[in-house]
Parts: sequence; C-alpha cells; structure tokens
Amino acid sequence: MSSSSTYESCLANLSAKSASIPNTEDLLVCISSSFDSRTTSTNSAVEVFYLLYAASLVFLMQAGFAMIAAGCVRTNNIQNTLLKNLLDACGAALGFYTVGYAFAWGGSTDRNTTQKTFIGTESFFMMGLDFAELSFWLFQLAFCSASATIVAGTLAERCQMGAYLGYSLMLAGFVYPVIVHQIWSPSGFLTAQRETDVLWGVGMVDFAGSTVVHLTGGMTALIATKILGPRAGRFYDLRGRVLDTPKDFPGHSLALQMLGVFILWFGWYGFNTGSIIRLTNDLRYTYVSKIAINTTLAAASGTVTTLFIHTVVQERLTGEVTYNLQYAMNGCLSGLVAITAGCSVIESWASIIIGIVAGGLYLVFSRQLVKCRIDDAVDAIPVHMINGIWGTFSVGLFASPNLLEILYGRSDHVGWFYSLSKGSADATLLACQVVGIIFTAGWVTVTMLPFFWVLNYLGWLR
Repeated sequence: MSSSSTYESCLANLSAKSASIPNTEDLLVCISSSFDSRTTSTNSAVEVFYLLYAASLVFLMQAGFAMIAAGCVRTNNIQNTLLKNLLDACGAALGFYTVGYAFAWGGSTDRNTTQKTFIGTESFFMMGLDFAELSFWLFQLAFCSASATIVAGTLAERCQMGAYLGYSLMLAGFVYPVIVHQIWSPSGFLTAQRETDVLWGVGMVDFAGSTVVHLTGGMTALIATKILGPRAGRFYDLRGRVLDTPKDFPGHSLALQMLGVFILWFGWYGFNTGSIIRLTNDLRYTYVSKIAINTTLAAASGTVTTLFIHTVVQERLTGEVTYNLQYAMNGCLSGLVAITAGCSVIESWASIIIGIVAGGLYLVFSRQLVKCRIDDAVDAIPVHMINGIWGTFSVGLFASPNLLEILYGRSDHVGWFYSLSKGSADATLLACQVVGIIFTAGWVTVTMLPFFWVLNYLGWLR
C-alpha cells in the first residue's frame, strides 16, 4: 500500500466520523498508527519466517547425523542404522507434541514472571497455542530431535529397534523438557531469560544448547552404551577375555561421514543464529552475523587443532606423517558443539580458543573411552558430552560485558578473564555455568540410568 492511499484512507475515515474537514493533527495520528501497525505486522512475519527457516536448517541436521552413522558402521548394518535414525526423529516428534513442549515451555514464556517452577503445565498436545507460536514450537522440536539423535550413533550395530523408539519418547517427552524449562524458560531456576530474580544475579548462559542439547544427548549416550556393552569382538574375545589390543571396526564410507559433517556444519548456522528467536527486537538482527562468524571460526580451529595434534603424535610414535580425516571431522564437530553455548556473548578471538581446546579435549577423551572399554561407534560422547561441558564452562571464562548487556540486559557478572583484567576475581557467572552442568548431568543420570537398566533387564535393549 502506498503512502498516498494511506493518506486517502485516513482522510476518508476521519471525514466519515465528522462533518468538518479533519485537522492536521488527527490526520497525522491516523497515518502514524497505520504505519506502526504495518511495521508490527511486517516484523511478526519476518520473525515467523526466520524461525521456520532456522528450524528447517536444524532439522536438516538429522540427515547429517544419519550420514555420519551410516558411514561409521559396516555395510551389513546400514539399513538398520538409518531406520533407527528415522525412528529417533519420529519418536521425538510424537513425544514433544504430546507432553514435551508443555513440560518445557507451557505457561512460562513471559520474561517478567516472578514464578519459578520445576516443569511446564500448559499446552499439552499444542492446545492453546496461537498461530504466531507455531514457528517457535517447530524450532524447539528441531532442537529436541537433535538431542535424541546424538544417542543413535553411539549405540549403532547392537541396539534393538524398539529401544530406540522408547528412549526417543522418554528423552523428548520428559527428560529433555525439564532441562529446557530450567535453563531456557523464564520460569526455570537456572535461567538468564528473565528480568529479575535470576540465579546469583546473572543466571546460566547457554545460548543455543551446549548443555541443553549436547550434554543431555551425550550423557544419555554414555549411560546407554555403558549398560548396553560393546559390540561383539570390540574389546573381548568370544570367551569374554579382554583383548590385548581393542579391535577396530572401521566404517565402510568416509565419504558419507564427510557429507554428514558438512550437512551438520551447514545446519549449525540455523542452530546458533536461530536461537536469537526475536530477530527484530532491540536490533538483535545486527548480531546474527557475528554469531555465524563465531560458529565458523570455532569449527575451523577445532578441525585444524585436532588434525595437527594427531599428526604430530603419530609422527613421534611411528616416524611417519599421516593425516587422519576421521579425527579432523570430529574435531570440527567438537568446535561446533563447544561454541554453541557462548556464540552470542563472546568475541571472535575467543571462539578460536574455544575451538582449539575443544579439538584437544576430543582427542584426549576419545582415547580414554577406548582405555575404559566403552564402545562409542561414532565418538559422540567426546564430541557432544565432553565439549558440551567445555562449551558451557567457557562462557564463564570469555563472556563479554558488552554482549551480555546487549543480549541479556545485565553485565554485573561477566567472563572470569574479563573480571581478572579489571582487577577482580568475580567468578559468579562461571559458578552458574558449573551449577547448570551438574544439574543437567545429574538429572539425565537419575532418569535415564534406571530407564536403560530396566530395558536391559527385560531383554529389550540389546
């Protein structure tokens, strides 16, 4: 609609209400209100489309997880592995639709709330949601599905089909939503997403889910694979005796794994930038590019670090220079996982440091899993659990005062290194991050440990 038609419409409306010619002030008020209404409508449309686009990118990550899992298993297990990845997504969707979203967000999206609750109590089966909230629902579902799918690769080649669907429903319907409610919902005790009464004056900052998504999925994977046990012949011979050297089960296709990594990296731009949620509020759209850049730098530095360290170590041990693509790919994913918590509140130089540490941690804990005879077919535990912890912890070290003020409205407690540079040793934010890590790991343990134990006892797991 043109400005002249807006003028004519206002003139006609005002003239109809009064026999005299409308005065200039009333006409300007009418035109201004019309423009304000149109701007609000346009902003709402942009935010809905942006969330739908971001949700599509995040859901595309399911294809990335599927390609990595398919590439890491032996040829005879490809079909089962892909079907189990599909069941993960389906189970997560059904669990989130029925009760998951209600437990996570139901009745608790107001930042001005003074109430703290353990779990949401509204919007079961999407009841009561208006059309404007449906894009947010879909975006949150995509996150929930990602957390559930992390577990699938770890258990490849030895888990029953029904168990996959069962844990997906459990994780998406109850375990994951409670963590979301406590960390992201304004009614949670850990949240930084409320105006007042946040934990120790700052709350826990997990912008896009290093803890909420990746630690939850990685911790579940650790519990599941420990109870399930390793693949036959991986660490023990047919008589149950420990092998002197663990047997490697190389995947059948590095090409599929590489494709999966690039799909995940691409989807991560929706994962991290989409978490801004309200794109047009307070000029937040101006920071989306910075989030994407931080994501890219962490992935790049994680890849290079992992490849370099592994090459140097192997050269020292064998005298030959070799470059391991699989380690480089997992180093990339480790950097992406680690940057997820703080991508919006750290400077670009810090994202490189976070990626470097993430790559090193992946190598250390990948080897440690083998020493502990824990069989992780895709190395999801060191990638997602360990670097989910590191990424969340790193926010307490590197969170920038300026960015915290812009995105969370408070900067009294900042990254510990910034505090040290000002002659203070304030580690309040770091302490909040640690509390969030402990809560998440504890909650997943007390819920999923008995769940998988019962499945295993009944013979429904392996």
